[in-house]
Amino acid sequence: MKSDRTKHFTTGRGFCARVSQLWVLSLLSAPSWALEVNITSHLESVTTLHQGKPVVIQRNQDPMNTIAADFMMTSRPCPPFCVQPMQAAEGVETIGELEMLDYLKRLGAGDQQVLVIDSRTADQVARGTIPGAVNIPWSQLSDSVGGADPFTVKELLSRFGVQEWEGIWNFSQAKTLVLFCNGAWCGQSPLNIRALVKYGYPPARIKWYRGGMQMWETLGLTTVRGDEVSP
Repeated sequence: MKSDRTKHFTTGRGFCARVSQLWVLSLLSAPSWALEVNITSHLESVTTLHQGKPVVIQRNQDPMNTIAADFMMTSRPCPPFCVQPMQAAEGVETIGELEMLDYLKRLGAGDQQVLVIDSRTADQVARGTIPGAVNIPWSQLSDSVGGADPFTVKELLSRFGVQEWEGIWNFSQAKTLVLFCNGAWCGQSPLNIRALVKYGYPPARIKWYRGGMQMWETLGLTTVRGDEVSP
């Protein structure tokens, strides 16, 4: 004969309790390496390269985890912290987290034609950045606002795969650049992007992660310490 408790599972609150019990049992029977908080239903993590070493990017597994204090503020003074448009420059694609992860995955697979750039200042980067990113502050590229040194700009363009011949830039081997900064209210990566376009960099080879660090932190995705970022 079934106990009263067993019968109770078939109706009302008992049914909900039974569902909860089955959910717990399913977790216990799952492989020990399975994550509870995935990136998508089919993607647990992505591996990229950071200073030549593999870094696994996944979401924070603590269901009580909260966003970092640096990104909790909602009302920074504007200017300078004004909401940016959806497109940083004509022809430049705006991307989200999954597209960013795809580029980081390509980096992890050894793709030398992709470069992920954190456009923030060094003090901001020191508090954490996206694995695989290199820090190129907006002031090193933007001559109109940051007063960038032409020699530094030339060196950076060369680093991006741009070749120069008698004062003429050849962008045929230019890398795909994926830029980001603090979030939709941050103008640092848009300044870098507009400077690159002005120099003649192909807009189709520039990607903008508009959500930046604020969205990255909001989703609990892996970060690395800023002092671990290549200069």
